[in-house]
Order: sequence, then C-alpha cells, then structure tokens
Amino acid sequence: MIKMFQYNWQIREDWFKWCETISYEELTKKRMGGMLSIIHNLFHLIDCEQIWVNQMLGTPVIIKDINRILSLNDVKTFSDLTKPATEGFIKSHTSEAQDRILLVKNRNGTTKSFSYDKIIAHITSHEIHHIGQLSVWSRDLGLKPVSSDLIFRDLI
Repeated sequence: MIKMFQYNWQIREDWFKWCETISYEELTKKRMGGMLSIIHNLFHLIDCEQIWVNQMLGTPVIIKDINRILSLNDVKTFSDLTKPATEGFIKSHTSEAQDRILLVKNRNGTTKSFSYDKIIAHITSHEIHHIGQLSVWSRDLGLKPVSSDLIFRDLI
C-alpha cells in the first residue's frame, strides 16, 4: 500500500508545481464540485489523510480551518508536515495489524467501526478522487492536467 501513497504524493507534488503556473485568483476561484476551489481541494485531501492517520496512531488530530488556508505555500507546508507521520504509519502497518479496528463517533452521535485496512484504502482512493476533480478544473481553464497515469511512474 505504501506504493499507492507514494504515487499520490508524486501526483500531489506535480499538482503543486502546476498550481505555481496559474494565478492566485484561479487557485482560489469558486468552482463547481469538490471543495469549491483548487487550493481548498488540495488542502482537503491532505487534511483528511492526517485526520485518519492521527486517529489510527492515537495522536492528536491537527485542527486547521480550511477558510484560513490562504496560499499554496500553506498547503505545501501542511503536506510536508503530514507526510512523514503517514509514511511512518503505513510502513509500520503489518499484516498482524490489518484487522485492527478504529471506532469513530459520527456527528449524529452514533459510532461506526472501520478496519485500518479499509481506512488506508479510503485515504488513497479519496486523494485520487479529488485529483480527478483538479483535472476537470484544469481542462476548464484550457490547461493540460497533471498526468496521473500510474503505469508510466517508477513506483511499482
């Protein structure tokens, strides 16, 4: 599974570089779908990653207000902060731990249980989903999106 995280992180870094080629106005412009802007979409996928990983680690979740993310640099810094904890957790996740369960209290007060393996799969697919939204928005801007073609990346 670490290879899928590495894939997502490569794509994320490529999107950061792509974002440097467009204006701040385009980064923050309200759009249809996703988290409503390019910058918030990127922040959201990183935020969800750290929330789930910190819950599985039993460490405090980093609370950040999406509305206070004002720059691409804020998002990059958050990614750099989040990635080492995720990587350490994924690398230490053994087959013996795959059946571990995380209990999560919903907003309505009910509790759900999820296996760590299901959460890890969710984190990777969640990022892929939001990266797809960025690709659509880039086409709306008349720009070529970052290639997310796994087959041509040196990972697996």
